[in-house]
Amino acid sequence: MTEILLTEIIRPLRRGQLTIPAEFRRRLGITDDSLLQLTLHDDRIEITPVVTRPASGKSWAQELYALFAPVRAEAEAMDEAEIDALIDEAVNEVRSQC
Repeated sequence: MTEILLTEIIRPLRRGQLTIPAEFRRRLGITDDSLLQLTLHDDRIEITPVVTRPASGKSWAQELYALFAPVRAEAEAMDEAEIDALIDEAVNEVRSQC
């Protein structure tokens, strides 16, 4: 069987972001919540979809939801302005590191 190669030339966005063409995403089953493994091979980058399965009976989303229960409980006591101020503070901190 002959391997069919698809090739696209793309331009990186600011901060190195890449847009994977729709046909590539469709063929590889890449969705918005997919994880991708990037591997550097000498002078090229290999991108491989990662298939994840929860180790326990719970899905990873359920485990993450449970992990953030204390944060949600704390946020319930805050008004919208307090939450917005904390978000702005966190965003500014991250931006100052770039």
